[in-house]
Amino acid sequence: MSKSLEEVNESVPTQNKTTFFRKILAFFGPAYLISVGYMDPGNWATDIAGGSQFGYALLWVLLMSNIMALLLQSLSARLGIVTQRDLAQASRETYPKFINYILYFLAEIAIAACDLAEVLGMAIGINLLFDIPLVQGVLITVLDTFLLLFLINKGIRKMEAFIIVLVAIIGFSFVFEMIFAQPELTKVIYGLIPSLPNESALYIAIGIIGATVMPHNLYLHSSLVQTRKFDRSVAGIKQALKYNFIDSTIALNLAFFVNAAILILAAATFYNNGMYEVAEIQDAHRFLEPMLGTQWAPILFAVALIAAGQSSTITGTLAGQIVMEGYLNLRIQPWVRRIITRLIAIIPAVVVILIYGESVTGKLLILSQVILSLQLGFAIIPLIHFVSDKSKMKGFHIGKMTQIAAWIIATIIVSLNGKLVFSQIQGWLETSDNQLILWLTVVPLAVGFLILLLYIVFQPMVSRAKQEIPNHSPHHLKLKFSPSQTYTKKNIAITVDFSAADEKALQHAIDMGGKEAEYTLIHIVETVGAMMYGNKIIDHETSIDEKLLHEYYEILSGKGYSVNTKLGFGKPGKMISKIINEGAYDILIMGTHGHHGFKDLIFGTTVDNVRHEISIPLFIVKN
Repeated sequence: MSKSLEEVNESVPTQNKTTFFRKILAFFGPAYLISVGYMDPGNWATDIAGGSQFGYALLWVLLMSNIMALLLQSLSARLGIVTQRDLAQASRETYPKFINYILYFLAEIAIAACDLAEVLGMAIGINLLFDIPLVQGVLITVLDTFLLLFLINKGIRKMEAFIIVLVAIIGFSFVFEMIFAQPELTKVIYGLIPSLPNESALYIAIGIIGATVMPHNLYLHSSLVQTRKFDRSVAGIKQALKYNFIDSTIALNLAFFVNAAILILAAATFYNNGMYEVAEIQDAHRFLEPMLGTQWAPILFAVALIAAGQSSTITGTLAGQIVMEGYLNLRIQPWVRRIITRLIAIIPAVVVILIYGESVTGKLLILSQVILSLQLGFAIIPLIHFVSDKSKMKGFHIGKMTQIAAWIIATIIVSLNGKLVFSQIQGWLETSDNQLILWLTVVPLAVGFLILLLYIVFQPMVSRAKQEIPNHSPHHLKLKFSPSQTYTKKNIAITVDFSAADEKALQHAIDMGGKEAEYTLIHIVETVGAMMYGNKIIDHETSIDEKLLHEYYEILSGKGYSVNTKLGFGKPGKMISKIINEGAYDILIMGTHGHHGFKDLIFGTTVDNVRHEISIPLFIVKN
């Protein structure tokens, strides 16, 4: 399993900080990248719709969502800090491959819905401020890809600083908007008391929850906390958990202020003047100047919208990378990953605008947030299972009270979503002219997702008692090969990576050496910890690799072959070359992924690094 966000993993040192302020400052940053997802353009759409239709009545939903978000994001950070796994990687190690493919697909739908909201929102902001057509504004957002590449190459701290500046722009803009709007404080306080005026309010409330508690943020946070390099002792992990919780508390409360300010602005400006149908961001922008009596109100609104869209597209792209790598273990070059993720957002946005026009963007933004909410259960439930697992969390599992609170939150979200889905399907069945199609398509799909949800709830409970170290060898170590009569090499080295390539590589080695040769199996552990601490590292991946290498040894020894094993630590190309050059080998045999040309550009290659550094023959076996 590769490291999460490998290029910035453990890139920020937090040790040797002399004062409390310096220590806490070293950990600050990840939660601010998370917080922008809680104030993205999708939130604006749901907040404006909620404020204009129901006044201050749904403020309590924002407060409840913020409390939910704080708990869930702290659990996500805990998972990443303790296990050095992001949520997608942890899921991949826990659930069967088929289930992980479904969870990956659902996560990608959530990210696509989020990206659609962010790209549309930023394009709307550009349109409002510079009068650039919406489609061109969407295409401009492709530049985010290059900005992200530039920032991440400068280091994660530079990216965090850029995001914090954007968050500050959003915050200051709404401070002035509140001054212009002059909301009624007593009604604001009453809005914090739970109430749902009608069925339409439930739809908006679920949209607000979906816009606030975002599934992709749970994947993202569990990865970003791993950018901090800290002492892996018990005291060091406790300190990291403490400072990350403080970071999350400050950042998410800032996001709550922005969301509340948008809803209050809509309530004070539109609801109080009888304008109950303002759901489009463009309409809100247009009405602000005449309603509030200042030209600065719409300008600040558009500037804040662009800042929100810009910041959230960056974090959404990172989340796409984390989900793809974590679930699929697909290692492709960073620039390729980010362009793919950005195109997934831009293409649907352009199609939607060209087909439906600019007038429905507000409704699409709200729909995107409801879709996000529907995906939440499939991210929250695995997260709760993982951080409750004593074995996975190495003694840092959450307590009973926290577990109860987390399951209550999951139950509330899943129940609200279930009610929404049931009501929607019931409405379609009552009004549709062709109910048979719905019974054959929508209803089975809904039942299928319900079964999947129940599966991910109960499967970890059933399997926890018989936990084993995951075997990521696709052929389950049942190596099949036949003896050969042609023996020419006496000391043969073979690289193994516990993939399908191993079987062919070993067969070729046996063909060359038979039972008279000496075989050395080489595997390189390439985690950040391995690169930093070498053979002193003790982590999850090292323990898995040691176990699998030993099983290879037992299989071959049991068949009468003379076998040695070498476990290296660090960059594969460099470490394989070092082991070969320090030993007395006649030939090195390496398996490959079978790609070349453009695919080498995408996936990279260890073979080229090795063949230039060793002096013995290299035999490459294509998979």
